[in-house]
Amino acid sequence: MSTVTTDKTYRIMRSHCQAMLIDVQEKLTPHIYRHKKILSKIEILIQGLQALEVPILLNEQYKKGLGDTLPEVMALLDTTKAKTIEKVTFSACDNDEAWNYLAQQNRNTVLIFGVETHVCVMQTALDLLDNGMEPVIIADATGSRNAYDRRQAIRRMRRAGAVITTTEAILFELCRSSRDPAFKTISNLIK
Repeated sequence: MSTVTTDKTYRIMRSHCQAMLIDVQEKLTPHIYRHKKILSKIEILIQGLQALEVPILLNEQYKKGLGDTLPEVMALLDTTKAKTIEKVTFSACDNDEAWNYLAQQNRNTVLIFGVETHVCVMQTALDLLDNGMEPVIIADATGSRNAYDRRQAIRRMRRAGAVITTTEAILFELCRSSRDPAFKTISNLIK
């Protein structure tokens, strides 16, 4: 049996990852289809990513109109390690402060979750692809007001080259082994 070597790796490596939480805000999130289930996945992700020491960038869209990030999300987020940026652009990449922060992390893979899938999540993912980065969409932790809009956005991002995965899959992939110090935390979060 011969082995073929390529420059492309398909495993997502923790040392190459950063995360971006998009617009989980007071006046928007309650209108998202199945928002309670999505919020539960977002909470698991935040805790798991922090246990894995993956940097998190929190984006907030036009706070004057959409309010603050949900208090239950802020209560979980270690604000001494996470960066928060307000934006008015739909794509976080169109915001200079957010783009500069992403670039300075020296981590090419960006895990994206939040709302709305068909607007800010998708436009950010497409811009990351255009700029040579690898967006990984955590599908069960993203949502839109309309389920059809979300499904179409997931399809478009997949066709464009984004990786689509789930909360449990990404946390265990980044952990890699039950010997990892974060494994117990992640295992307990998933139960």
